[in-house]
Amino acid sequence: MAEKEFGPGHLALPEDDGKVAHLRGLQIPSIGLAATDGTTVDLAEGGLTVVYVYPRTSPAVGGALEGWDAIPGARGCTSQSCAFRDHFAELKGVGVERLFGLSTQSTDYQKEAAERLHLPFPLLSDSSLSLSRALELPLFEVRGMTLIKRLTLIIDNGRIEHVFYPVSPPERNASDVMAWLSSRRT
Repeated sequence: MAEKEFGPGHLALPEDDGKVAHLRGLQIPSIGLAATDGTTVDLAEGGLTVVYVYPRTSPAVGGALEGWDAIPGARGCTSQSCAFRDHFAELKGVGVERLFGLSTQSTDYQKEAAERLHLPFPLLSDSSLSLSRALELPLFEVRGMTLIKRLTLIIDNGRIEHVFYPVSPPERNASDVMAWLSSRRT
């Protein structure tokens, strides 16, 4: 077994395990996902869409799970969400029509995070794992929870155009997405 690589703050770094290689060019299946704004979102519909997928946000009280930092790529859900929040207008400026965060957490759980972090876009729940299983997204188990490994999908008219994976560091993901989208336009 390979030794884990650790980055700043002694966080385990994610590695590309090849588990998303099949996604590029794939048509998104029509699956309704509950959103924190009370709507149901179908990622197969709509124009240029960015979906950043994260394992889970920690509650405002209690913090991260014990051992969370030792899981490669697990830490950083809040900083990733805040980066997309902070770059929301710029993402719209490079043509993004829809922006979502996605996890397997329930919509009620996600609502607290969306409000606490003042997100100007909804978070989507795949608590049933319908989308995750249909797309064969990379999953992992922690304390009886099935979570999705961190990745970001660029979807154009229902087709996956690009995948960022692994995403590290999470707080740079929004900037990386903007740079990729800007280069796509030229």
